[in-house]
Amino acid sequence: MRIERLRLFEVSLPLVHGFETSSHRKTHLDHILVAATDADGRTGWGEIASPADPYYGSETTATAWSIALRYLVPAVLGAEWDTPDQLEAQWRRVRGHEFAKAGFSAAAWDLHSRDLGVSLATALGGTRSEVVAGVSLGIEPGIDALLAQVQRQTDAGYGRVKLKIAPGWDLEPVRAVRSAHPDLDLHVDANGAYPDDDAAAAVFRALDDERLTMIEQPFAPRDFVAHARLQQALSTPICLDESVVDLADLRTMLALDAGRVLNIKVSRMGGLTVARQAHDLAADAGIPVWCGGMHEFGVGRAANVALSAMPNFVLPSDVSGSDKYFARDVVVPAVVAHAGRVSVPTAPGIGHEVDEEWVRRNTSRTFDTAAA
Repeated sequence: MRIERLRLFEVSLPLVHGFETSSHRKTHLDHILVAATDADGRTGWGEIASPADPYYGSETTATAWSIALRYLVPAVLGAEWDTPDQLEAQWRRVRGHEFAKAGFSAAAWDLHSRDLGVSLATALGGTRSEVVAGVSLGIEPGIDALLAQVQRQTDAGYGRVKLKIAPGWDLEPVRAVRSAHPDLDLHVDANGAYPDDDAAAAVFRALDDERLTMIEQPFAPRDFVAHARLQQALSTPICLDESVVDLADLRTMLALDAGRVLNIKVSRMGGLTVARQAHDLAADAGIPVWCGGMHEFGVGRAANVALSAMPNFVLPSDVSGSDKYFARDVVVPAVVAHAGRVSVPTAPGIGHEVDEEWVRRNTSRTFDTAAA
């Protein structure tokens, strides 16, 4: 297979509800769509879901655009390959920039599975016909607003809710939600906002009494030792997210017992190939996984659904319906959740078609090049 044409679209879509984490608040998203077309005219789509600002990690939409044009496009345009990992080898010497790589990886996997005539889920080794979805709720102006959001999502059929927490917004909101929903599958995500000190330890010991499914990323990404120490003190599993960027990080987590659940994000780990490898490594170690999200448009969301069909994704994943985030998504049909479950497409590739007219209407800049 040979990629003959590459197109990039920087697309901006408003969120139907603003979303706040421990670091920032966002009301719209700027993501980059990658379209890779082969000699037979088939196009595979991927999504670079990097945030606009360097708060989740060091990458941004601007850095991803620059890296894509300067390094990734020249590496893959015109390259001969049979499997996605062979294409990904073309950019192996580029260090970091996982979000940018993930968009090109997903486009390769979509194109590869279309070439095989199978769904992306099947190509990845998925075994499920539907996946259980959870929702992630941001920090709200007050407890009443948070409870209203939780009720709205449970009424929609979602059985797992993740709450963003931060110093000063932790025990009170969690206890309020737990009191209102005693049987809800509930977990919290700090996005590394807490210092490794006695005050934080006291908060997490108190949260340990709230029957949480997990406490996600309490400390800074590189602080495996602090996470290991906290895990030994709690019965609630620690889940690592930002800490695990590659397989070496996952091995460190396992060796130190720094977490007992893994959030696999395609974007954070640099693509579907390494995400699949992380799934297998975690499964061998007896660590359950779930698929985290970056509020992807339908292209990235569909790839997450396909990945979540793999057997060790035993916890609800952040693959809720498109309508939770966008009034109109970039794919048709949109990703839809019924009673908190999303069907895994069976059509070749990601199982959705990209609405290119809608993409172009919401694009701030484009890039289009063909192989010589």
